[in-house]
Amino acid sequence: MEVKEYKAAIEAILFASGEPVSISRLTEVLEMDGETTVRFADDLMNEINLRDGGIKMIRLDDQYQLCTRKEYADVVRRALDMRRNTPLSQAAMEVLAIVAYNQPVTKAFIEQVRGVDCSAVLQGLVQKNLVEEKGRLELPGRPLLYGTTPVFLRCFGVSKLSELPPLPQKEEDARMVETTLEEVIEQTQQDEE
Repeated sequence: MEVKEYKAAIEAILFASGEPVSISRLTEVLEMDGETTVRFADDLMNEINLRDGGIKMIRLDDQYQLCTRKEYADVVRRALDMRRNTPLSQAAMEVLAIVAYNQPVTKAFIEQVRGVDCSAVLQGLVQKNLVEEKGRLELPGRPLLYGTTPVFLRCFGVSKLSELPPLPQKEEDARMVETTLEEVIEQTQQDEE
């Protein structure tokens, strides 16, 4: 196959799938190395995203997907008679932020940070496929660990977690931490002398 045919094959696979397709799956199906697959998929993504069409191609960590452009969301929703998802509550956004920035985390950790029970909120996020179980912690009781999903990345318009905006920090808090650290270091040095 030529480069043009490989790109067309990737586009066809992504279109037919309707879901994100992993780089490893594309590599396997197209019978080429992973580096070449990524290069062809990235080239295709640039070509598609430069078009003035209604779809775009996105990369979600180690997966690619075709999706509609957000400016056509309302018309697509009307055409498919889809109901608009209810927005996330403030509590759900807080839990989601805790999971996204600290994953994998236990329910107990989330509750410690928020100071309230989060069972129902966490279950709602799992049902919306924004959060999923990522295994168990090797401690007594083996609590579940939670992390975000590719759906989370897609909904928030990022391709990987490192693209999330940094957590805001107040300058006073940062200065106070620096001062405290300096005091601890000085005290440690004095104790050693």
